[in-house]
Amino acid sequence: MAEHRTMQRSALLDAARSLLSEGGTEALTFPALAERTGLARSSVYEYFRSRAAVVEELCAADFPVWAAEVEAAMEAADTAENKIEAYVRQQLALVGDRRHRAVVAISAGELDAGAREKIRAAHGGLIAIVVEALSALGHEEPRLTAMLLQGIVDAAVRRIELGAAEDPDAITQAAVSVALHGVRGARA
Repeated sequence: MAEHRTMQRSALLDAARSLLSEGGTEALTFPALAERTGLARSSVYEYFRSRAAVVEELCAADFPVWAAEVEAAMEAADTAENKIEAYVRQQLALVGDRRHRAVVAISAGELDAGAREKIRAAHGGLIAIVVEALSALGHEEPRLTAMLLQGIVDAAVRRIELGAAEDPDAITQAAVSVALHGVRGARA
């Protein structure tokens, strides 16, 4: 019985990822989850009390995996500057991933305070992994710099997600250039 519930919960989360990546937070409804999984709508409520609860569980399941991928890319880099480049590039490489699209859709939606706090905490963990590299580069306020760096990444993510006129590779390269060289560009 416990294995069956685990499988059903997993199927519901997978369906939630798909719905969020296809149609944003508006698409994440209990009737849609029921339809995607073949469960009765009332059964969905046995697993989750609200959309926010689905969102919280998605963040708890997916964000650590995403952060681990970013961290692994940084660990493979040999210098502090290369670690920062890996931090930016890996996050932007994950934009097409369903888990990422779900997190972006979630963060754009209207969530309760508990769900928003879990997302903030998860982002805090992501920011924490780049602080050491920024310290090694001599930043006096590496945590603040990390938050600003994440702002560059978030802006690039939004640009890619919107299907901007620029190629995603060009957006990634521009984000890396701003992160590493500021507004002066790579020739500075």
